[in-house]
Amino acid sequence: MFGGLRMAISTWRSRMIEIKSPGELDAMRAAGLVVAKSLAAVAAAARAGVSTAELDEIAEQTIRDAGAVPSFKGYHGFPASICASVNEQIVHGIPSKSQVLADGDLISVDCGAILDEWHGDSAVTLFVGSISDADQALSDATKASMLAGIEAIRPGNRLTDISHAVETSVHASERADGRTYGIVREYGGHGIGSSMHMDPFLPNYGKPGKGPRLRVGMAIAIEPMLTLGAEETVELEDGWTVVTADGSRAAHWEHTVAVTDDGPWVLTAPE
Repeated sequence: MFGGLRMAISTWRSRMIEIKSPGELDAMRAAGLVVAKSLAAVAAAARAGVSTAELDEIAEQTIRDAGAVPSFKGYHGFPASICASVNEQIVHGIPSKSQVLADGDLISVDCGAILDEWHGDSAVTLFVGSISDADQALSDATKASMLAGIEAIRPGNRLTDISHAVETSVHASERADGRTYGIVREYGGHGIGSSMHMDPFLPNYGKPGKGPRLRVGMAIAIEPMLTLGAEETVELEDGWTVVTADGSRAAHWEHTVAVTDDGPWVLTAPE
């Protein structure tokens, strides 16, 4: 979430990347489970006639019932506990009572929680009622690219091995689907742990073999965003909501993932 802060890639070499102990990763897993439960509650409620503000209320209540705190609410002034991005909105959509879901809508929901001072961050793309083949393919391609990035989270790999895996998966989906997807470039993944946004910034495209080596104890939020059209984006006057410049639909998937000796550990996966 909040890849819009556009953390500079130059920070790869100038700052330390937080390394978590096994106990700290366990604490992040607990926060991740709160996020997973909140997203599941939102998914169950997302239907025609429901406003995005109502979805936000459900997420916040689920987080607080678990003894956690919504990490988005108040972050740099953001007014809600989730980002709810509908149709051409890519990321950072502000929930609103006036934005009522309708049949055929595509909505990406991004959610974060803090539990015992550790963060979890995850996003899903949901459908309201009937869906088009194009929207289904878009979401599937985005999720597949996230999963490909997760598989590249191995000790000794370099950061852009993840980026390259995401991009390679997108191009494979393009060939399989017979269409072109826009890979959103201004926004990407990030380190996470004792803060929501930490080094390193993770692009969703690029050549492999660059950036810092992945070490056991690192945690990274992988979050590709794809569009059905061009990759260009526009930020709305609210200072948050990012939309596709050409009005095409967008999808967003995200998981918080730890680097371990046994391979990637998806900290925000459902229990």
